[in-house]
Order: sequence, then C-alpha cells, then structure tokens
Amino acid sequence: MISPLAYIHPEAIIGENVEIAPFVYIDKNVVIGDNNKIMSNVSILYGARIGNGNTIFPGAVIGAVPQDLKFQGEETTAEIGDNNTIRENVTVNRGTAAKGKTVVGSNNLLMEGVHVAHDAIVGNRCIIGNSTKMAGEIIIDDNAIVSAAVLMHQFCRVGSYVMLQGGSRFSKDIPPYIIAGRDPIAYCGINIVGLRRHGFSNELIENIHNVYRIIYQSGLNVSEALEKVKNEIPSSPEIEYIIEFVQNSKRGIIR
Repeated sequence: MISPLAYIHPEAIIGENVEIAPFVYIDKNVVIGDNNKIMSNVSILYGARIGNGNTIFPGAVIGAVPQDLKFQGEETTAEIGDNNTIRENVTVNRGTAAKGKTVVGSNNLLMEGVHVAHDAIVGNRCIIGNSTKMAGEIIIDDNAIVSAAVLMHQFCRVGSYVMLQGGSRFSKDIPPYIIAGRDPIAYCGINIVGLRRHGFSNELIENIHNVYRIIYQSGLNVSEALEKVKNEIPSSPEIEYIIEFVQNSKRGIIR
C-alpha cells in the first residue's frame, strides 16, 4: 500500500490501511490516521494531522508554513478531520501564534485549487468550489456551500447552510441560511432548497425568512432589527444562532 518511491520521514506516524502513491513526501512531526488514500505528488509537511478515511488527490500540500510575515517558526499544526475529499492542488497552511492551528473538519469536499490559509476553520460537510481562496483566520460553519473562485477576506465568517455565488468576493460576514451573490455581494434571499433538503420544516423556514425580512427589509439598523426579531419571531436554536451570529459579527454582515 506504500510505494517505495514515496518519502516518509522515520518519525512520521502512519495508521493502518493507508495507501501512499509514488512521489508523496511526508515530513517529520506528521500524524496520519487509518484508511487514507494519498495520491502521487502530495506533500504532507511538518505539523500536519490527518484523521481517517480521507482521499487526497495529486499535488495537494498540507501543512506548509503560513504565508504570514509575522510567522516566526512557532509550533503549530494543520488539522484535517475524517472522510474528506481534497482535490488536486489544494493547499492547507499551518496555523500561527494567533490560533496555533488551521482546521478542516470532516466530510468536506475541497475542490481543485482551494487555498485554506493560516488559522482558518472550516466546519463539517462543506463544499468549497474550485480555486476558492480563504484568507487567514476565516471561519466557515457546517454545511456551507461556497462556489468556485470565491475570495474571502481575512477574519470573515460564513454561516451554516449558506449558498455563495461563484466569483464572489467579500470582506464582511455572511449570515447563516442565506444565498449571497451579485457584485458587490448582497443578500439574495434564504437558501430554501438547501434547507428543505436538510429537513427543515416549512414553519422553521418561514421563521428564518421572517428574521431576514426584518434584518434586511425593515429599514431598521442591526441592533433595532435584532430586538424586533427577539420580540416577534418564535425562539428556536436556529433563530438563536442567527441572532448570535449577527450580534457577534466583528466585521459586520453583508447588506
């Protein structure tokens, strides 16, 4: 299962049933779990931590040092969860002193040419389209769909169940459950199809829709809109998540 043409540092830890193709490079201080498939010309560098059941396509680089001039060689990691598909030429950089690690969760699809910068956090069950570039310390919550060639500014956050239009670029946060697109980027409605596919009830979808009617169409500022939401929309974990997301947004939400 391990090609003699691969280089594996003797201090690297490799789990069971791992397939490693020719010309793979695995550095020291690397831990790889079970049942992974690592195709040719993949580089897994110092500080990488890879879970179980991942498939990593040719040319991917996991654990390269951050593209951050403040990085001073501190001990940091790039952590990949379980059952991810990481396509050709994806790059996942190590963390910096800011957070200490870059994290990609489980059951994600990162398409060709995706870049995950230092200290970024990608949740679970996300789809990230070809050539999307994530700057440092971004956060993508679970079940988000980010289309191709999206540019994410440093420190931005994308909420769960978001659908982001291809070619978008943004420097503010994208609240959960919505579709975002156009140029400049803007709120385009809630992700009704995605929510129905994930089993959201019609009542809950209507409540989410009403929240965003208040936030985006009432003419109120954000604080006033959130107070109106709290007073008028039945509480649920999903509604509380929206409120928390908007209240805690440091960069502000897209309009």
